[in-house]
Amino acid sequence: MFGSFGWMELLLILIIVLIIFGAGKIPQLGEGLGKAIKGFKKSVHEADAIDVTPPPVEPAPAQPTPMAQGQAAQPAPAQPEQQVKQG
Repeated sequence: MFGSFGWMELLLILIIVLIIFGAGKIPQLGEGLGKAIKGFKKSVHEADAIDVTPPPVEPAPAQPTPMAQGQAAQPAPAQPEQQVKQG
């Protein structure tokens, strides 16, 4: 299962993990790892249910511009700037 790891190597890794994280954090780490593995397996098996194709894009209706209707283009009216009062 662990390849070429013997029981001494696994014991050494366990001791290092206990020193780094402490005995109180080990159950939380195991729970988080278990949830991550479960979520990964679930996403792998449900990959067919995910639709990755984009929805068809409908072309926007063409709106005539003022120049196309024979009217002169008029600039947008200028709006006065609002001044911020500093007190």
